[in-house]
Amino acid sequence: MGEWRPLAGPSRQVALEILLDGPLSRAELSRRVGLSPGSLTRLTKPMVESGLLVEVEGGPTDARVGRPSQPLDLDAHAHHFVGIKLTGDSAIGVLTTLRADVLATVERPITDATPSAVVDLVLALTDELAIQVPGGQHGIKDLAISGLGVSLGGRVVDRSEVRLAQYLNWVDVPFGELLAAHTNVPIVIANDLTSLVEATHWFGAGRNSDRFVLLTIGAGVGYGLVIHNRVVDSPDITLGLVGHHPLLHDGPRCDRGHRGCALSLLTVGAVTSQVGAALGREVGYDEALDLAAKGDPAAREIVGRAGRALGKLIAASANFTMPELVVLGGEGVRLAEVAHDELLAGLHANRHPSAAELSMVLQPADFGEWARGAAVVAIQTFVLGIE
Repeated sequence: MGEWRPLAGPSRQVALEILLDGPLSRAELSRRVGLSPGSLTRLTKPMVESGLLVEVEGGPTDARVGRPSQPLDLDAHAHHFVGIKLTGDSAIGVLTTLRADVLATVERPITDATPSAVVDLVLALTDELAIQVPGGQHGIKDLAISGLGVSLGGRVVDRSEVRLAQYLNWVDVPFGELLAAHTNVPIVIANDLTSLVEATHWFGAGRNSDRFVLLTIGAGVGYGLVIHNRVVDSPDITLGLVGHHPLLHDGPRCDRGHRGCALSLLTVGAVTSQVGAALGREVGYDEALDLAAKGDPAAREIVGRAGRALGKLIAASANFTMPELVVLGGEGVRLAEVAHDELLAGLHANRHPSAAELSMVLQPADFGEWARGAAVVAIQTFVLGIE
């Protein structure tokens, strides 16, 4: 495929339809973009000649001409992207195609959280991933990577400056500029939850949903919303406001004194600390869930209570936004499986009996999904020509 040049108008719409749902027949494209077959042919001809789009075999037979049609597609492997998710103690990187299919993953600890040290770590991870791209044997300097996305928990402005990243103890760090000083690869810095919502919207479970909610549980509790096929964005998304939503009036208190809020019940830290206190020893998250699944009374009570609280949080989000779909994600999402019955009990207790059944999808419980989200914001920047 030739160089991708940001498109406008019907050309952009055609390219996006094929990127997100291709391969597509010309008849289907005509229907989606509202163009006559002749207009679509004139529009796509230069895109095919330039290599941006390719004709593929396997379409249905066109009865009018007695031969198979040739759907249009693009070569997703013609461009590669790196996404890196920064936590308080580790950096997780993925290499993806233009369609966000993950080709490779790497993870390294953050032993020094100063911005300059993290810049070096991000560049090292990008090099390590870039050498896996044909022609990228010397890493990022070969420009085998079409975009680099970095996501973190915190407030980001202008897709470059980190105003606040609590887990890294950063304030007003021009992280994008610091990275750009060492590479010509286009860089975008983004909030991790926003990135994950974008990935779910473009290439994930929410791809064909006009309205969906994403709830994440892990170190915190996150909430994202897509309405009319657009991500609802706000600076407040970085504040984790849903974390203090009250769920159980007799629940434990969070660090701000709120009783029974989402943070006090649903986070990985809340579950492990409460199960550990009940057992008189430290436990890990998976161990706490395993104990509950095996019927340990103390773990079962705490994990079941968390499941009911999660069901109530899902109900609240659905009651206010009426989504077609609820996607659950984050490293703590296994709670929804172990406490499935309690989750449904909490959900139904707070939903009208005649309310529509909610479709729910669970994302994988690993940071690779968050890193893929960072790659997706780089893909969006590349495809749409966002400055």
